Amino acid sequence: MADVLSQAQIDALLNAVRSGDKDLEQSNQNQEKKYQKYDFSSPRKFTKDRIKMLNGIFDNYSRVIGSRMNARFRSNCEITVESIEEQRYYEFSNALTEGDVLGMINVDLKGQTQETPAMLYISTTTSLSMMDRMLGGEGMVDDSLESDYSYTDLELRLYEDLADDIVKMMDRSWENYAPVHFQYSRTEVNPTLNQVIGLDETVVIVDLKLLFPNLSGRMSICLPGEVLTNVFAEISRESPMRRTSTEDKSEEIFDKLRDSQLEIIAELASTQLSLSDIYHLNVGDVIDLGQSKEAPIYLEIGGYHWFTGKMGTHKKNMAVKIDEVCYQLEQRSE
Repeated sequence: MADVLSQAQIDALLNAVRSGDKDLEQSNQNQEKKYQKYDFSSPRKFTKDRIKMLNGIFDNYSRVIGSRMNARFRSNCEITVESIEEQRYYEFSNALTEGDVLGMINVDLKGQTQETPAMLYISTTTSLSMMDRMLGGEGMVDDSLESDYSYTDLELRLYEDLADDIVKMMDRSWENYAPVHFQYSRTEVNPTLNQVIGLDETVVIVDLKLLFPNLSGRMSICLPGEVLTNVFAEISRESPMRRTSTEDKSEEIFDKLRDSQLEIIAELASTQLSLSDIYHLNVGDVIDLGQSKEAPIYLEIGGYHWFTGKMGTHKKNMAVKIDEVCYQLEQRSE
């Protein structure tokens, strides 16, 4: 929230502008543009394409849940996706107070329940307004509501019924991507003591804005990074378009490799000669390499020994018969 200036500060600012001591246009130009700092110690886990996919999923979800709320509350409700950001769990947890309520959501992927649950958060004023509409009211909320307001037992029961309805609608948004099922499990009345996720664990926070005729509220969904990793892996396996494109690219790469030229060096053996011996070499002289003609020779490619073989002839040309591959063994020993 922007700072509110007192009347004395406003007068001082106007006097400074009139006297020329402060130029508003110049000060706006000199304002340094702020950039978000990237934390190299904790790099991003999900690419922009993954976040874009989530954006599309929850855009669809906002339309589905919006239609559901319009029918249930008999009132116009507009729901939009405000942001989808990858964060650490402590950033989400630190924004909660003791009076807030969290809904735990079990995530089933292909019939297997994930260890870490997802979480649903609805701001207190928003949830109380929706409860009032459920009971036949107009959704009015007392402006003097305390920030540490605690739900009554009846309100908690209504909250669970409301959250369960919201969570059920989530399956439809994922059905075109992966067989994911969301089920409301329980309610946490004190989220500051909730330790189902490590504070430094990666999560994705989906912020939704709810706009009623007399109220503007917020709802957030916290998706654990471990769960999303498993879901994205399943999407990659089940997507035929992705699999086809990968096969096409691999075949194209192999076609280019088949036409490429590669230098292969056959190393018979190695020895050392003095410069005077090399100077007196003549045609027909024999250099002792210190090994028999049956000893294996090495085929070198790119500075590495890839194969071993034996020297021979093929159609009256010098040739090497490959015996075994040795590149993997050399790499493993390094």
